[in-house]
Amino acid sequence: MKVVPILLFVLLAALQYRLWFGKNSIPEYVAMEKSVAEQAEQNTELLQRNNLLKADIQDLKVGLEAVEERARNELGLIKQGETFYRILPSEE
Repeated sequence: MKVVPILLFVLLAALQYRLWFGKNSIPEYVAMEKSVAEQAEQNTELLQRNNLLKADIQDLKVGLEAVEERARNELGLIKQGETFYRILPSEE
């Protein structure tokens, strides 16, 4: 009769060991959950960035105004017949 409770206790201890220290244990589960949350956050940021880039690409494909704006700002180009004035800050 005393063998059954001891056997059950040993079985419980073995199962608890696997639960806390074995493969796919609770600490591994918590770490994986944290990793998934971080990846989901990174995916959200990248999705927002992709949406901005898609909008920029669509604007460049459709409108010439965006192309003109980029040419003026990034390349310093001006239209024919325009005069470019640069105003420098005063040195005081």
